[in-house]
Amino acid sequence: MDFDKLFNNEMFTGTILPMVKAIALAIVVLWIGKIIINKVVKLIGKQMEKAKTDETLRPFLLSMLNFGLQAILYITVIGILGIETTSFAAILAAAGLAVGMALSGTLQNFAGGVMILLFKPFKKGDLIDAQGYLGVVNEIQLFVTILNTLDNKTIIIPNGPLSNGSLTNFSVEPQRRVDWTIGIAYGDDVEKAKQVINSLINADTRILKDPAPFVAVSELADSSVNFTVRAWVKQEDYWGVFFDMNENVYNTFAKEGLNIPFPQMDVHVHNS
Repeated sequence: MDFDKLFNNEMFTGTILPMVKAIALAIVVLWIGKIIINKVVKLIGKQMEKAKTDETLRPFLLSMLNFGLQAILYITVIGILGIETTSFAAILAAAGLAVGMALSGTLQNFAGGVMILLFKPFKKGDLIDAQGYLGVVNEIQLFVTILNTLDNKTIIIPNGPLSNGSLTNFSVEPQRRVDWTIGIAYGDDVEKAKQVINSLINADTRILKDPAPFVAVSELADSSVNFTVRAWVKQEDYWGVFFDMNENVYNTFAKEGLNIPFPQMDVHVHNS
């Protein structure tokens, strides 16, 4: 075989040789690119770990970074091979539009999960009231958030409406205000009732002195004179203080001669 003629052949030098070079370059770029991407993802992962980035958010961000870099790498390799990338971009865009329309609800939940993970309106372990459910956040996934209710039910809420709707997070602030409405009968001593309530508040060491508790007559109701009672406690003491105060008021009022009224109606009969 005449190798001089083969290597000097116009088809070889004009077509085959550039193609071989392009394939070899593409393979090298792909190999080196994957090594660089892996190192970059690992490096950023270590930096995020040092910065104490949220454990739920960290793997999601790293996977998104890896996916984006891999996509850029493969598009670059395709370009090196001489393949027109604009057609691929158009196909991907059309496919993305079709998938997006088919999975609009799912994508909305995905976007909601991203927003929750980024802006952190709540975190694992928080007590929240959202979408008509009260519970402790057990897990935040990309598409749903899982709550455990106070009676130990598991509630799965899609992240789309959860991220767009209003919610109450009871665990953000270290202190909470406990509110009571306490009634006494008409004719009972108002000042004595206030003194008894204040003594019960002062006796409970879980109730904070600052902000100061508040006790005042708030309403002259149909069957009772109502007091509004407000006190501040640590977030974890809220329910204990609330229930204990109700019990203490009931027991102490009876001993002090104060009556807790119930709804009643007076009927007057006149002889005609």
